[in-house]
Amino acid sequence: MSSSLPLLFQPLQLRDVTLRNRIAISPMCQHAADRGHATPWHMVHLGKFALGGAGLILTESTAVEPRGRIGVADLGLWRDSQIAPLKAIVDFVHAHGAAIGVQLAHAGRKSGSQPLWEGGAALAEAAMAEDAEPWSRLGPSAIAAGPAWSSPVAMDAAEIEKVIGYFVAAAQRADQAGFDVVELHFGHGYLVASFLSPASNARSDEWGGDRASRMKLALAIASRVRAVWPAHKPLFCRLSVVDGSVGGWDVDDSVVLSQELARLGVDVIDCSSGGLTEETRALPVPRGLGFQVPYAERIRHEAKVRTQAVGMIVSASQAEAVLQEGKADLVAIGREALLDPYWAHHAAAALGVDPAYQRWPVNHGVWLAKRAPGLRKAQAQAQAQATEALAASND
Repeated sequence: MSSSLPLLFQPLQLRDVTLRNRIAISPMCQHAADRGHATPWHMVHLGKFALGGAGLILTESTAVEPRGRIGVADLGLWRDSQIAPLKAIVDFVHAHGAAIGVQLAHAGRKSGSQPLWEGGAALAEAAMAEDAEPWSRLGPSAIAAGPAWSSPVAMDAAEIEKVIGYFVAAAQRADQAGFDVVELHFGHGYLVASFLSPASNARSDEWGGDRASRMKLALAIASRVRAVWPAHKPLFCRLSVVDGSVGGWDVDDSVVLSQELARLGVDVIDCSSGGLTEETRALPVPRGLGFQVPYAERIRHEAKVRTQAVGMIVSASQAEAVLQEGKADLVAIGREALLDPYWAHHAAAALGVDPAYQRWPVNHGVWLAKRAPGLRKAQAQAQAQATEALAASND
């Protein structure tokens, strides 16, 4: 390995999975599934990032049971028939050199909302009850996620155990589909995050109260999933490192949780923030470039676990600096990848890694390399003509 190769493009080994670079594609809800089954939209949406050169691609939030869906058309892994459509995507991504992970989630008290392009509002309980797979909201306590949301059903011990089992079964299906990584979604106000935060968990039993009790669900899911997820495959966990509520979950809490998750065999903490309620979608943290990177840095150094930084990371130089400064081990690109699915290839060009287009899919790279000399010549001629014209206009 040449020491001159930017860190962004150095391979990263996580257990027995080697990522070709440190660029991940963050989960992004598409609301395009058919009763939880992946569709051609998902093949194109996820497959293009493999062609685009990313090292790891993460699916959108994938529900472990119908009640755990964010929206009606979320991906799911709650039944065996959902395995095959995802396996086709996994096989395509592998064929083009990338690794792929599935983000397993349960939306809890924030289940049932419109796609963002329809307004993103909470669905009425009547509409949820009339769905092809009727569903309802669950939570640690009967505390609604916001004024427009119905109060969730406070889960009893038996229901909690069932949901842990759903995560385990979904992880087993993920392995059958061939995924390289499972990411457990413990952030953004969804079920596990709502157990973690004292703002949403008012229980006085073993699942609530002090921090250790509020962490119990997260640790139980992580432990049980790690036990069935193959030992040679890495396990990620996404946290809202701060949930944005007054007196809620904070960075100190996340450091402690991350230490415990690492002890149980979680390999990477994916550091996000916010989302506990609809009021905390906009955190009291300026959403500037790399605004969540400090969370990844602190978790990495204090919990002694690898981290993934995400949030307003838009340029190759910015991403490389995050890694060079030891703030994270992976950099996740989300909406910037929607804007430019070939972001990884363009980042390589910006950092001088691939002047001959050899990292591109051969079907594309050979044509770009063939065009390159003529394009450079044409651009030089155009620049010379512009310079001459400017000089003439100044005479």
